[in-house]
Amino acid sequence: MKAILLIDFGSTYTKVTAVDVDTETILGTSQSYTTIETDIINGLNNAVALLREKIGDIEFSEQYACSSAAGGLRMVAIGLVPELTAKAARQASLGAGAKVIKTYSYELTESDLQEIDRINPDICLLTGGTDGGNKENIVFNAKMLARSKGNFPIIIAGNRNCADTCAEILKDKQIHICENVMPRLDIPNVEPTQAKIREIFLEQIVKAKGLSNAEALVKGILMPTPSAMLTAMNLLAKGTKTESGIGDLVGVDLGGATTDIYSMSYGLPTTGGAALKGLRENYSKRTVEGDIGMRYSINGIVDAAGIERVAELSGLHEDRCRELIDYLSVHTDVVPADDDDELEKLDFALASLAIETAVTRHAGRLEPFYSPMGISYMQTGKDLTAVKTVIVTGGALIHTKRTAAIAAHAQFSPLDAMSLKPKEAEVLVDRKYILAAMGLLSTVYPDIALRIMKRELVKDGI
Repeated sequence: MKAILLIDFGSTYTKVTAVDVDTETILGTSQSYTTIETDIINGLNNAVALLREKIGDIEFSEQYACSSAAGGLRMVAIGLVPELTAKAARQASLGAGAKVIKTYSYELTESDLQEIDRINPDICLLTGGTDGGNKENIVFNAKMLARSKGNFPIIIAGNRNCADTCAEILKDKQIHICENVMPRLDIPNVEPTQAKIREIFLEQIVKAKGLSNAEALVKGILMPTPSAMLTAMNLLAKGTKTESGIGDLVGVDLGGATTDIYSMSYGLPTTGGAALKGLRENYSKRTVEGDIGMRYSINGIVDAAGIERVAELSGLHEDRCRELIDYLSVHTDVVPADDDDELEKLDFALASLAIETAVTRHAGRLEPFYSPMGISYMQTGKDLTAVKTVIVTGGALIHTKRTAAIAAHAQFSPLDAMSLKPKEAEVLVDRKYILAAMGLLSTVYPDIALRIMKRELVKDGI
């Protein structure tokens, strides 16, 4: 037996997964509250102790970790045009596992600068202009950032012809220069910036979050948890040189504070007469709906979908829905008990609407217009209609018998005919909560991580 321990330091829970790479099996999983306010090692030790009660006192040959503790990796992104460089900057940040607190376009204002100081991000990404294109905007914004009171790292990833000028302006800050996130119009180049974001996370953010003490027990905090999730989804879709993947997919991670959506697909137009509008998106895409969550962001679900739909799906009266929602927004640790029929019905409605809202925002849309040739369509974002697999994870989806019914809301509805969500996708459920762990494992044992996922992800909510 060669046992490996995979650790996820979450904001609420520290989750551990034990894997035997010789037999390619999950030995066990466990979790405990993340003790970020005292010593993060305490929560890890508690989780490992619970795990050993299940699997015995075995020795681990290797230990790896990811983290989203203390709010995860918080970023602001600055670009020129909202639909182009600003969007490319956001794609780079989200794809690296960050939580983008704010995206700014055009020239920063005094109020923007004050807001950035209030946010005090872990990293600021400064972009703008294609190579050889607009210089004035990014140089102006560099001068504004030079006045910032914060000491956060700044990544310069804009027009290469003025990168050195921006670096000189920001010489008193922590600066890193990367390749332009959009060197040519409509052609994103986000991978170098994503690599730099992860590098800064490892070198600086882990230490700032109080996680460096944990490195005595593990080989290192390898990446932010969302990056581990994205790595797992990409591996599952594409496969390796020796092991085939399952093809294009959409992933849903429904949490208490946010809902993360992943898509592994180029999403090119499949509708006849449709042309792609705006920035072409990467094969691997992640979005974070910070206002959509089962507890901390419960009111965001209601704001997006309406209390009428919550009542309709739950079968409860609107007034009763409001009472329960107000209670849950304060008592965020409450989960439905076996005999709590009302709360179970409400959570079904909330989870369904959270997924519906988040996937709709993530997927592309068609905009009809009339030309001399008749009706045509302009596509923004990804066309996911042909995607055949939807993978779901998160407590509200794992700990319910109605997973498939909830996950159905990730798919196309005739009531929103212009949305490009999956039309006929099979649902796979991450019942053991292993996706982030498999993303970690894949950094050293990709074939094994892939085979475990293909075996452990359960079909149709069974």
